[in-house]
Amino acid sequence: MRSWILPSGIFLAPLLLAGCSGSQEQPKLTEKQTSELERALAGKVAGEKTSCVNRVPQANLTAISNSVLLYRVSGRLVYRNDLIGSCAGLARGDTLIIKTWGSQYCRGDLATSADLMTGMVTGNCALGDFTPYRSPAK
Repeated sequence: MRSWILPSGIFLAPLLLAGCSGSQEQPKLTEKQTSELERALAGKVAGEKTSCVNRVPQANLTAISNSVLLYRVSGRLVYRNDLIGSCAGLARGDTLIIKTWGSQYCRGDLATSADLMTGMVTGNCALGDFTPYRSPAK
């Protein structure tokens, strides 16, 4: 029996990897999501992407869509994160559960979306790079 399991696993591995190697093209935002994103970033200037940001206790993590998050550190600083993959259900209000190591959120940290009313996992994704948006100095 062991000989049958090994070859099938070998043949399935390339197929599984091929499924993960798709393009990084993000799903289009709806008009409402685009409006919400523009409103949140209005008057702010984009900075250079970074792979990690410090977790701040009073910060607010908001899902704009199934693939775009905003991490509001303060009124002057907001990070945009385009998820790697898509955590289905975030746009309708599912909860995002992020597995982190240490005191930072980093690119590649694994995340799961879940419907807490039913206890069902609705998606799996990973954090992408963080783009800072800052209000210009006065």
